[in-house]
Amino acid sequence: MNKKFDNILDNKWWQEIAVVAFSFTIYTLKNDWMLFSSFISILMGIFFYCILYMHAQFNRFFLLPILFKTQRPLTYTFLTLFGVFVFSLILYEITKFDMFSNCRLYQNSHQRSYVYQLASVLGTLVCILSPIIVFKFYRIHRKKTDETLLFNEMQMNSLKGQLNPHFLFNTFNTLYGISLEFPERTPDLIMKVSQLMRYQLESNNKKCVSLEDELEFINSYVQLEKERVGYRCEITYDCKIDNENAYKISPMLLIAFIENAFKHGTCAIEKCYVRIFITVEKGQLHLHLVNSIPTKKAEVVSTKIGLKNTIERLNLIYGKDYKLNIQDDKNTYIVDLKLQLKKFVE
Repeated sequence: MNKKFDNILDNKWWQEIAVVAFSFTIYTLKNDWMLFSSFISILMGIFFYCILYMHAQFNRFFLLPILFKTQRPLTYTFLTLFGVFVFSLILYEITKFDMFSNCRLYQNSHQRSYVYQLASVLGTLVCILSPIIVFKFYRIHRKKTDETLLFNEMQMNSLKGQLNPHFLFNTFNTLYGISLEFPERTPDLIMKVSQLMRYQLESNNKKCVSLEDELEFINSYVQLEKERVGYRCEITYDCKIDNENAYKISPMLLIAFIENAFKHGTCAIEKCYVRIFITVEKGQLHLHLVNSIPTKKAEVVSTKIGLKNTIERLNLIYGKDYKLNIQDDKNTYIVDLKLQLKKFVE
């Protein structure tokens, strides 16, 4: 029951219906329910309410951003008062039309006065904007709460995965085998492993890191995988960034897709491939990832928690402002991700 109620609160259409129902009820109470006295009165009442509702929506979409986005309260207050004056003047002139003589609305002298129309416009504006603002702050608070909960969950999963025995086993196996045949390459590989673990630890408590740091981490991971499976797997990594130092990104946001490609695309001795392409143009990041699916592959244990959490993080951080397309057929697995990066404040 609580979940259904939360879904109603989160639905913008239900919120709009609730606002209309609340404000229209207040409007009918203000007129002593006279608009239901006849069909003409109903039409006239709806007509007047539509004008009041249009005024409130005009304030909501054109004037409220001045207060919330540009933070200019004096400008917003002046424009709001001016709008109230103009719309109340329009209503005052409309009540003088002959068509209102056949309905019981606005028949009293005080209802036909300008002060009464001014109070109607101002009162309806408060009745409509107040719940809208409450719902807006509710959504913002709900989003921040969900983001915090997921961030804490990601921290726990990251801590559990930092010392993944399987990853360490493969890594040290690679180091041991290469140290026997090519001892001069061992220090560089140890440095790459150190960079991977250091980045995981340092970025664990951060919500954003520089794009340059994230790509350096991905490059170190790819180079390590080349040492492990490069002799039997075609690995392509191409990265083109227009300005690396200008953008920031949530840490460990892309690695789950890349790690998944190596995990499932290289689990066979036969010829396989992993192709990674990352481009950034005018702040838009495009990750195109393709890996082969071996016909005869070893069984891979996968909980898919990494991909699931990554998609949830994308939903919370970017909402609908990102595109993720995953294609899975018998031979290839393709991930195509596009998102708009945030810039560092200079």
